[in-house]
Amino acid sequence: MDLVETYREELRFVRKPIPRALLLLLLLALLLLPWWGPRAWLSRGSLVWLFAIGVIGQNLLIGYAGLVSFGQAGFLAVGAYTFGHLRIAGVPFPLALAAAGGAAGLVGWLVGFPSLRLKGPYLAIATLGFGTATYQIFANVEKLSGGRQGLGIPALEPLFGLSRDVYVYLVYYLIFLLFTGAAYNLVSSYVGRSLVAVRDSDIAAEAMGVNLTRTKLLAFGISSFYTGVHGALMAQYLGHLEPQSFNIAESLNFFVAVIVGGLASVEGSVMGAAFTVLVPALFGDFRWAVPVLFGAAILGVLIFEPLGLSGIWLKARLYFRMWPFR
Repeated sequence: MDLVETYREELRFVRKPIPRALLLLLLLALLLLPWWGPRAWLSRGSLVWLFAIGVIGQNLLIGYAGLVSFGQAGFLAVGAYTFGHLRIAGVPFPLALAAAGGAAGLVGWLVGFPSLRLKGPYLAIATLGFGTATYQIFANVEKLSGGRQGLGIPALEPLFGLSRDVYVYLVYYLIFLLFTGAAYNLVSSYVGRSLVAVRDSDIAAEAMGVNLTRTKLLAFGISSFYTGVHGALMAQYLGHLEPQSFNIAESLNFFVAVIVGGLASVEGSVMGAAFTVLVPALFGDFRWAVPVLFGAAILGVLIFEPLGLSGIWLKARLYFRMWPFR
């Protein structure tokens, strides 16, 4: 069994050459999915990639920093409407995407100030109030939401002769890889260790020299930035925005994906996002029973694997690391 010598090595998803090669093959297969997979799954794949970005951001806040938030729908709306207005004004897609993430990150940083005094359910209720207030603002201020007609988003023009759905899938997949890689680097850095220290004990973290104010506000800002990018990608995907898309159900979807995927796990966030998007799609033929079956699937995961879907990967990795001395 190989010894782990550094914190970064401990957090690495795969360490040995063969698993790395298999991971690269998987990433390549997903990149080439438009040419070998069913066309109907392209849109679902795009949804998984954009949702995974938001779930990673939520997990950075809940799983790593230990700050429970139910206001993600508000940050989602800020990112989506910022992106929508900029796209309508003719701003290029990359700049509008960065601005949407920045606007949501700034709002998240401001909302994070209550986290300096509130913890646990009190913080959750405070952020829930923010999400509800944001929904009411966009629902009643027509200049922001476009009124009853909503806000139409210009379509993303495909390049390289690709069809629109293939182009959107590839763009979203590359953005997902970028944000996932950034999250891995973040959690294995000093910032990531500071977040975990704050989660485990505020007093001990402060005694070790961690700036609680800066760390908590940074956690809210980064998490909201990820959520804002998610909102922007969702706006581009849907092509039309209405305030009803940003109610409390969206915040609950984030929370479900984080818990089912696994707390404090980047790969678990991706698994949780895929679970939340794909499981209802698999049960789509049952119509009214979809929520029942989806709820049963959630219960099944939490009962048989309390660590979430990432726990299955951790156990499998430990098994092969210890083999044949199991």
